[in-house]
Amino acid sequence: MSGSLEFETLGFIGLGAMGKPMVIHLANKLPPESRIYVFDVASQVVDELCAQFPNRVLKGSSSKDVAQQVETLLTMVPEGAHVRSVYLDPQNGVCSADISNKLLIDCSTIDTATSLAVKRHITQNFPSASFYDAPVSGGVVGAVKGTIAFFLGCSETDPNVQRLIPLLSLMGKQVIPCGAPSFGLAAKLSNNYLSGIIAIACSEAMDMGMRSGLDPRTLAKVYAAGTAQNTICDRFNPVPGVYPEAPSTGGYKEGFKVQLMQKDFSLAVDMAKRVGSKNVLGEVGLETYEGASRDPRCRDLDSRVVYRYLGGQEDWQSKTNGS
Repeated sequence: MSGSLEFETLGFIGLGAMGKPMVIHLANKLPPESRIYVFDVASQVVDELCAQFPNRVLKGSSSKDVAQQVETLLTMVPEGAHVRSVYLDPQNGVCSADISNKLLIDCSTIDTATSLAVKRHITQNFPSASFYDAPVSGGVVGAVKGTIAFFLGCSETDPNVQRLIPLLSLMGKQVIPCGAPSFGLAAKLSNNYLSGIIAIACSEAMDMGMRSGLDPRTLAKVYAAGTAQNTICDRFNPVPGVYPEAPSTGGYKEGFKVQLMQKDFSLAVDMAKRVGSKNVLGEVGLETYEGASRDPRCRDLDSRVVYRYLGGQEDWQSKTNGS
C-alpha cells in the first residue's frame, strides 16, 4: 500500500459484530510497524483482540485515550447518540483530546444531522483535522470476508481520497466517494431502505411460491435468471437452507440484527420526509421491522428473519426429505 507509513498509528473505536472483523483485517494487512489502538465499552472483546494480536493491537482506556495515541481514527458504533458520545463527550470523547491534523473516519450508520454536527464541531475547534462519514454495506458476512463497500462522504477530488481509499480497501471491496459530507450516509440510508424492502418482498414471494408447491431452491434459480434477480435472494436468502452461507441457514445468526434494520429503515423514512420524497412502501416496511424487532422469535437475529415474522415455512427440507 502506497503511503502505508501514514498508518503507523491507527485507532478503532467500536468492536461490535462489524467493527471487530474490520480490525482483524487491519491487523492482518497493515505493515508490520503499524500499531492499532482499540476501545469498546465491552472490555472483553478488547482483551480478546489484544490477545489475538499481541504487540500489534493495543488497548485504549477511552475514546480520548485512543485519539491521543493515533494519527488516523476509525469509529463504528450503533447509533447517532453513540457517535455524539464518542466524539463530543467533554471528559472522554475524541474531541477532548488534541486532534489537530488527524484523519477521522466514522463508519457508523446514523442520521445525517448528527454526522454534520460532529463535523462542524471538529472544523470549528480543530480546523486542521479531517472528519468523514464512511458507512458500510455488506453485513457481518461481508465484514468477516472483507467484501463490504464503503460509501464515503466526500468528492473524488477531496485531498484525502488518496489516503482514504487504500486504508478502507484493506477492510472492504469497494470505496465509493459520494460527493460531499453526509452524502455517504444519505447513500447508505437509501441503500438500506431498498435492501429492507427487498427482504420483505423476497420473503413474501418465496412464501407464496412455496405454498403453491415450489421448491425454494427452484424459486431462487428462477429469480436469479429473471427480472427479480437481487443480492438478498442470491446471498442472503431469507428461507433457511437455500443459500448455505446465508444467516437464515444458521438460524438467522451472525447477520445484520433486525433492530439495526429497524433503526436504519426509520432513519431512511425520516430522511425521505425531510427531503420531500414520497415513499408508498416506507410506513408499512417500518411497521414490519418494528413488529419483528419486538417479536421474541425474531429479536437479536438477522433482519431477514422477517421471513419468520411473516409466517414463512422454515422446515421445508424435512417435508421434502432434503431432496
